[in-house]
Amino acid sequence: MTTAGEDKAGGEDRTGRKRPTGAFAQRPDLARRVAAKRFFAKIVLLSEKIAPKTLWPLSIAAVFLALAWFGLYRHMPDFLRLGIVFVLVFSFIATLLPILRLKWPTDHDASRLLEDRNGLAHQPVGVQEDEPAFDTPFSRTLWKEHQIRMAERIAALNAGLPKPDIARYDRLALRAVPALLLVTAFGFSYSNGAGTVADAFRSRPAVGPLNPDIRLDAWVTPPAYTGRAPIFLTGRDASGRDAVSVPQSSRLTIRMTGGDGGEEVTFEPEMAGALQKLAPEAARADSASGDVAVQTPARSTDQPIAPRTFAMDVTESGMITANGEQWVFNVIPDQPPSIAFDNMPRRAVNGALEIGFTAKDDYGLKEAHAIIEPLGVAEGATALYPPPEFKLDLPRQNNREIKGLTSRNLTEHPMAGKRVRITLVATDGAGQTGRSPAHEMVLPGRNFSEPLAASIAEQRQIFSLDTRQMPKAIAYNEAVGLRPEETIPNTTHYLLLQSAQTRMRLAYNQEMLKDTADYLWEIALGIEDGDLSQAEKRLRDAQTALSEALQRNASDEEIAKLMQELREAMQQFMSELAQRMQNAPQANMNQQAQNVLRQRDLENMMNQIENLARSGNRDAAQEMLSQLQRMMNNLQAGRPQRQGQQGQQQSSKMRQQIDKLGEILQQQQKLMDETFKLDQALRDRMQRGDPQQGGEGDDQQMGENGGQQQPQGQQGQQGQNGQQGGQQQTDQMTAEQLREALKNLRAQQDALGKQLGELQQGLRDLGMEPGENFGKAQQEMQGAGEALGKGQGEQAVEGQGNALNALRQGAQDMMGQIMQAMRQQGQQPGQGQEGMAGQGGQNGRDPLGRPRSTTGPDFGDQVKVPDEIDVQRAREILEAIREKLGNNPPGEVERRYLERLLDIR
Repeated sequence: MTTAGEDKAGGEDRTGRKRPTGAFAQRPDLARRVAAKRFFAKIVLLSEKIAPKTLWPLSIAAVFLALAWFGLYRHMPDFLRLGIVFVLVFSFIATLLPILRLKWPTDHDASRLLEDRNGLAHQPVGVQEDEPAFDTPFSRTLWKEHQIRMAERIAALNAGLPKPDIARYDRLALRAVPALLLVTAFGFSYSNGAGTVADAFRSRPAVGPLNPDIRLDAWVTPPAYTGRAPIFLTGRDASGRDAVSVPQSSRLTIRMTGGDGGEEVTFEPEMAGALQKLAPEAARADSASGDVAVQTPARSTDQPIAPRTFAMDVTESGMITANGEQWVFNVIPDQPPSIAFDNMPRRAVNGALEIGFTAKDDYGLKEAHAIIEPLGVAEGATALYPPPEFKLDLPRQNNREIKGLTSRNLTEHPMAGKRVRITLVATDGAGQTGRSPAHEMVLPGRNFSEPLAASIAEQRQIFSLDTRQMPKAIAYNEAVGLRPEETIPNTTHYLLLQSAQTRMRLAYNQEMLKDTADYLWEIALGIEDGDLSQAEKRLRDAQTALSEALQRNASDEEIAKLMQELREAMQQFMSELAQRMQNAPQANMNQQAQNVLRQRDLENMMNQIENLARSGNRDAAQEMLSQLQRMMNNLQAGRPQRQGQQGQQQSSKMRQQIDKLGEILQQQQKLMDETFKLDQALRDRMQRGDPQQGGEGDDQQMGENGGQQQPQGQQGQQGQNGQQGGQQQTDQMTAEQLREALKNLRAQQDALGKQLGELQQGLRDLGMEPGENFGKAQQEMQGAGEALGKGQGEQAVEGQGNALNALRQGAQDMMGQIMQAMRQQGQQPGQGQEGMAGQGGQNGRDPLGRPRSTTGPDFGDQVKVPDEIDVQRAREILEAIREKLGNNPPGEVERRYLERLLDIR
């Protein structure tokens, strides 16, 4: 056969392109697939040729970058730097020339690669361009079939990945040296002394030569809010030549004495910025004033040069150069402060808003406050007052990490009682701010027990939140005073209501509207509390004035004056409070007497505050003043809440349900004790046998009495004597009688379950949700009743114990709902004549830690009900005692002791 090269003229078309031959002429799809395989094979061949030739260019580029990142260019003289850069650039270009001389691989080379990589014999790629040696019909047909089969094999070939075999050109692996150098330099490039690529093409800063006649005094003054001392860069106290870490916005000052006046001070930023030249302060002042045309008078040669001062604010890392000396600065960024709520804002007893917060800053907080924004404001509404200000109390020292609690009385603001959004904002010394996530709540307001006072306060709120609603407020005032002889028995209150209406009608500007709003608030407070509200306001103002004086570090004379005003305001408030307590109901006074603060205690606290302030410990004085303010906020004696007839009926029904729950708990406890005793007696009979038949008649009589049940109305009323008698009866009962007695207890258990169901329905009628614990207790009671009906005392005791636990948990849930409802109504637990838990602030204990006497139900919170493990352990102990007693102990004393343990007589 002959090759295609022998008949070249016949293999090209008119355009000079090679015509498809062999199987490619009959199968164009195979021709396209083979052409794609050859193209990828050519790319692989070219990559294998280029890769070894890139070792030198990449190594030279790595050395160039390493020198730049290590910062060596900036320390080289200009002639050395330019020489090295020229050599490296020239070498890089020279090593690129061999790569440019490479040629694109031919189809024949691509075909050989495909055949070699895939291990094909008979040259299936090149056979498409060959011709048979004998041109007969049979041989040509056979040859074409062979070409088609070979073409199909070519379409499935894969050129693979390039295999440059670089190790053959670099047998010593020297290529790893520039690679490691480049990686190390890249890591060093983030340090303070690192350089940049621009250093290779930038001349060294033109600084004056090192002149020994010039004296330099350089120092850095950190901002005052950081509390750091100045850093001296020169002199005996100067630090080393390492990088100096300074806070952001520190003040750098360089004082230069001597020289000829042409010296320069330059600052080179770390991040490839422009070289900055610092001007002396005198020249800078002339430039700032615009007097640039003023010429400096000529100086004689004998006149010395005046000292020059160069200053700048260090806001970024870099290097300062002055008279040949250099200092590298590492700026410590000033992070913004962070602040968050510590628990959610809550309402104090007297209606004040208490906000707990946690704040943090790297240098300390300067100020923190709460932004209170109203929600649901009508479009175009014009408020009479701006949102209330709520400044958070911060210590003057050690204020980097703060956890505090601030209380402010905002009940006087018209937004009180409306839904607001509260956001905490903290500000540091640099002016940066940090904000907390917003919290939405109803701003605590004052709860008026007098309906007339509440209506007047609402009239004030209507036009204070939107001045356009003044006609609505006037209409509300007129509606309140329609039938004064029936609704307003006090003539003075009626006249005050009419005067308020007149003022609202006459107010036409902002100032008059504010005076009217203040007048209405004074009327509401006077109707509600009389002079007590004015005394409370004076006390609150005195506390605020003293707190502000402590924060601004006022003089001792001013502190003493403010302390005297605080004492007078406290005395007036306590006097009004005592007068109110005389008019309070006796029952209310007895119940709240435990929460009354003594005048001596308050006087001692105020003396401690004054002593701490005089001794210079203003932070401790501020903290104690905050404690005094919170104590006064929680002071509720002398502020009895008046409840209407409906509220008294509601409280009475609630009290009845609580008493009923207490009775169910007591009866269930007694029933479980009786079930346990009968079950233990039955177990003893099963082991020891029934009593002697001699007293059968008496035993039968006692057994019947022991099994007889009391009427439902008399359940839970047995005394101690009755229980002892029952114990004596069980000692004489047979096993069958004990089983019958257990079955007879089912009626009592079912009756308790029915009472619990009635209790749940009664709670629903009062608008309370009984909770799942009561439902669980009812299920356990039902299971215990079924076990009693079958005479299974052990299962019954277990169910009764679970029912008691569920009842106690349900009682706690119910009391929690009652407390929450009372707080929403502005009352406190234990407040008023119908208080549910008015036992003071010591968890129901007296100052000596002893439980106080109560008149309400006992939920048994201090008594732990034995769980299943405890019951099982007690059962095992009893079994061990019975076994030891059954073995007939030799000693009479030991036998009697074991019988006493088992209560056997």
